[in-house]
Amino acid sequence: MVSRGAKVLLIGLLGMFCQGTQLPPPKPNDSADGVHVSPKVRLRDGRYLAYREKGVPKDQAKHIIIIVHGFGSSKDMNFLAPQELIDELGIYILQYDRAGYGESDPNPKRSLKSEALDIEELADQLQIGSKFYVIGVSMGSYATWSCLNYIPNRLAGVAMIAPVINYQWPSFPESLIKKDYKRKLIKCAVLLAKYFPRLLLWWVTHKWLPSNSVIEKNPAFFNKRDIDILETIPGFPMLSKEKLREQVVFDTLRDDWLVAFGEWEFDPLKLSNPFPHNTSSAHIWQGYEDKVVPSQIQRFVTEKLPWIQYHEVPDGGHLIVHYSGVCEAILKALLLGEQNLLYRPRSGVSVS
Repeated sequence: MVSRGAKVLLIGLLGMFCQGTQLPPPKPNDSADGVHVSPKVRLRDGRYLAYREKGVPKDQAKHIIIIVHGFGSSKDMNFLAPQELIDELGIYILQYDRAGYGESDPNPKRSLKSEALDIEELADQLQIGSKFYVIGVSMGSYATWSCLNYIPNRLAGVAMIAPVINYQWPSFPESLIKKDYKRKLIKCAVLLAKYFPRLLLWWVTHKWLPSNSVIEKNPAFFNKRDIDILETIPGFPMLSKEKLREQVVFDTLRDDWLVAFGEWEFDPLKLSNPFPHNTSSAHIWQGYEDKVVPSQIQRFVTEKLPWIQYHEVPDGGHLIVHYSGVCEAILKALLLGEQNLLYRPRSGVSVS
């Protein structure tokens, strides 16, 4: 049996993959009961995806960006890009609720490929053009990897912010991941989700679900700068006991977890450069002190895929998307090719 401490860490780890995409407080134009009706598109299979548009009008935009939220989040996630930069560069931003999240319909056939095809069809329905940028945050990065594999011809460029790692990727050497305790915790969570969903539901809604404050102040997951950020942003609304007791919420989170950390149909570390003529670019942004995904693993990924540019926040944890100036640097690197020297990876660090 897993110890009580390991159980708390496991549930905490489940929560960590939604932390990078915290929901903002309700907007003033939300209704009194908290319900906010968003525009939707109807997909070929009959499902509806809800979306949200920001920035300049799409017919005036010079850059089209689709942002993919992570585990337990929604299209209302925060992306702290300065409005002045958005206006100056002519950026149109499209955020959407992934299948089963927020106001979008569930997809009982969710897969790696379906995540990419949802993005492609959403773009086509809204007529935003033949090419667009994709930014994936935390666990939303698995949809970004899927886009690189299944729809590379539609991509103007990609960025992944503190992307999660699937320890089952076959190209990972055992020496790199064998000492990472999170590998076993994630494997345990996958087994529970796949074979014992009722037990998992009971577990997370009863005795073993720690309070948000326990998760948020746990130094096992956050560095000091992360903990300071957590004082200023909301908690984990999708992981409350009340929400998890809703079958559609639990099923969505369970299916999303299984796709992200189950067996993939392709090995990301064997992907070819989709931008061989340097007309576009791919980026990974990582905190050096990230306690959810170790920076040495991200370094290994980008060493195997040298066409992905690696940026590292030196005192950053897993919440770098909330750090002042980071989103601005992400946009400038992705859209303009500018390299901010503050986020150059420190040299002399081994990945072995």
